[in-house]
Amino acid sequence: MDTIATQTQSALIGGPNGDIILSTSTPVPQEPLRDVELAVEIKAISLNPVDSKMSGDFLTTGATLGFDAAGVVTAVGSSASQDWGFHVGERVVVAINGMNPLRPTVGGFAEHTVSYAWGTLKIPRHWSFAQGVGGMGGSAWLTVPWALFHSLGLPAGPQLEPLHSRCPPPQLEPPVNIVTSHSSNGSTKPPTTVLVNGGGSYTGNCAIQLLKLAGYTVIATCSPHSSDLARSFGADTVFDYAEPTCAADIRSHTKNSLRLVIDCIATTDTMRLCYAAMGRAGGRYVALDPFNPDVAASRPVVRASWVVGMEPLGDEIAWPAPYGRKANPMALEFCQAWNPTMQGLLDRGVVRLHPQCVRDTGFAGALEGLEEIRQKKISGQKLIYTL
Repeated sequence: MDTIATQTQSALIGGPNGDIILSTSTPVPQEPLRDVELAVEIKAISLNPVDSKMSGDFLTTGATLGFDAAGVVTAVGSSASQDWGFHVGERVVVAINGMNPLRPTVGGFAEHTVSYAWGTLKIPRHWSFAQGVGGMGGSAWLTVPWALFHSLGLPAGPQLEPLHSRCPPPQLEPPVNIVTSHSSNGSTKPPTTVLVNGGGSYTGNCAIQLLKLAGYTVIATCSPHSSDLARSFGADTVFDYAEPTCAADIRSHTKNSLRLVIDCIATTDTMRLCYAAMGRAGGRYVALDPFNPDVAASRPVVRASWVVGMEPLGDEIAWPAPYGRKANPMALEFCQAWNPTMQGLLDRGVVRLHPQCVRDTGFAGALEGLEEIRQKKISGQKLIYTL
């Protein structure tokens, strides 16, 4: 198969002192392009909180950082072309397991990269590269559906095909009687309520949109300045997470019946809030980071789980415990069903953009952006850098 012609490139990589640095001479991926992969010339990148956490044991010296990028396809493997329909010259967004010690030259924050066909989406014609990577950035749009429709055990519903038919959710304990607006069993009950903790975040906005498409009632917690944003994405009711009565208010609103929660912030405090908001019958809680086992033990009637966002790409994740994962065939099957589902949502124009802050300062600016995220200076916006 073809390889990328350029031998070296600019990229954000793991530095020798345990930090992220800008290199102008890092190698491009030199291994032959696999049948299921595409080579991409990057035009824009999007920062995620996880990018800012790639330090210490997570950092591999010389490995390329970056999970979300957008660019132009420069080469296509045979399966990526014949089975997935990708072609040279197309504009795409890619989701990549960056800072990967097993494939150190493959990352999103570089001039050239490679991605799996099932980790690649075609950008709508009327969207720019910046809009594409900010509005459909792969890591969030992999993490959230994996959390909702697998780990939380929610049926995806007919608007989320082919995922709904190809990957029905696992049967989990405790059992929850789930009703959606798409239910055809004649039920007169209102749709089941799901709490999105962190509804003003990028992942929270993803969760709200997907839950509404799947036919659920959505309540969200966020700060007051993000409440209108959460409502605009579809949240039916919004609560201020900082109010001392927040959990009690949610219990009152749901008549003590809340059983399903996705925690997009995933701290000990937010887990306590979510657990306190759930009804006495318990239910299921999923977080986007490891949860506190002591909080989990406080309510055995709640099934707690958490997800690693890049697991659906199908590769082994060689990060330190508890983030490391062996290659998961079930997660890969999910991703291969989710990819055409997400492409269909984009093609139908039903996915909305999260607020963006687009900067034309390239990789050097992205280094500064990573520090802004660490210092919690960015809220309610997605940082995008064009190259």
